Amino acid sequence: MNRARSERRGRRAETLAAWWLRLHGWRILGRRVRVHGGEVDLVARRGRIVSFVEVKQRATVETADLALDRHRLRRVAAAAEQLAARFARPGDDIRIDAIFIVPRRLPRHLANVWQG
Repeated sequence: MNRARSERRGRRAETLAAWWLRLHGWRILGRRVRVHGGEVDLVARRGRIVSFVEVKQRATVETADLALDRHRLRRVAAAAEQLAARFARPGDDIRIDAIFIVPRRLPRHLANVWQG
């Protein structure tokens, strides 16, 4: 798959994930937020929780389960650490979540996937 097509698929997956979060009471604070050394796909808030969300789209549930490894999570965690001051308020809980997008299935949202 060429890069432009992958980019479009990734953006569609992020849009779907953002709508899924909104339907579950989250407010989207940022999309594709970049910092030196990384990027966070979505930043969302619900009450006192600020979540830095990694979105992965794969063809099957099995490949989705393998899409997020420790190395990728470490990069998201590093970016989230740099971004926390921008999005979180004193007393907020900060966490890293993942949303997996698989065709013909509801998005799967895993909360607090990084235990640094």
